[in-house]
Amino acid sequence: MNLVARIEGIGLVGPGLVDWNAAREVLAGRQPFEHKPVVFPAPEMLPAAERRRAGKCVRLALAVGIEAAGHSGRAARELVSIFTSSSGDGETMHAICEALASEDREISPTRFHNSVHNAPAGYWGIATGAMHPADSIAAFNASFAAGLLEAMVRLAQQPAQPVLLVAYDAPYPEPLQGARPLSDSFACALVLCAGPDAKGPMIRVDVSSQPANSLEDAGLEALRAGVPAARALPLLALLARESAGPATIEYLGGKSLTVDVRP
Repeated sequence: MNLVARIEGIGLVGPGLVDWNAAREVLAGRQPFEHKPVVFPAPEMLPAAERRRAGKCVRLALAVGIEAAGHSGRAARELVSIFTSSSGDGETMHAICEALASEDREISPTRFHNSVHNAPAGYWGIATGAMHPADSIAAFNASFAAGLLEAMVRLAQQPAQPVLLVAYDAPYPEPLQGARPLSDSFACALVLCAGPDAKGPMIRVDVSSQPANSLEDAGLEALRAGVPAARALPLLALLARESAGPATIEYLGGKSLTVDVRP
């Protein structure tokens, strides 16, 4: 495969990582990682009614998407978007399961429309006015790699059309958390471009059989291993350090994606 792109913008929200500017200092080793509760940014771009209905996953996805688009200098509404999550909105699924297990079994219409996997993509369209295609995918623990591969293939087919990749995950409440444990909430976004005006570090993506990279910092490695969306951290660490080299990320069927970075 010849999948090449430039990364024009990055967004990130995680435990102790309020945005990309703060996270890059930690990932580059210039600041220590301190695990703190995730701050879920308010989705200010949404109308009041939708803002009240937006759950954690929507708030994460919108925050990192808007941040990445802002850093790229491109209008958010002009980006094709790929949303990827291993589990979707676990809190909404928990509430629906509780309703179905109760005596009246009536499900809130708001809960129902937020339960679908493409809800964050829908809220993105409402918030930004974007009319370009917005895909939503899931591949269990390989969801970030699957989303990145989807975005790179889309860009190879239409080099002049920038692509926004948004990856997000948040834990389920119990008892679902016991069956599908996620250690924390995390989201990141990349604006990928390949046109003649593209700028920023270059990446080349290929499928390989190399083992996935781990991180030296124990806290960051626990986050990478405990949240599927955080499998992006080895790549983000290279970008934060402005270093050349490969980042290998878990994919499907015993394979991985090797992302070669050239600042």
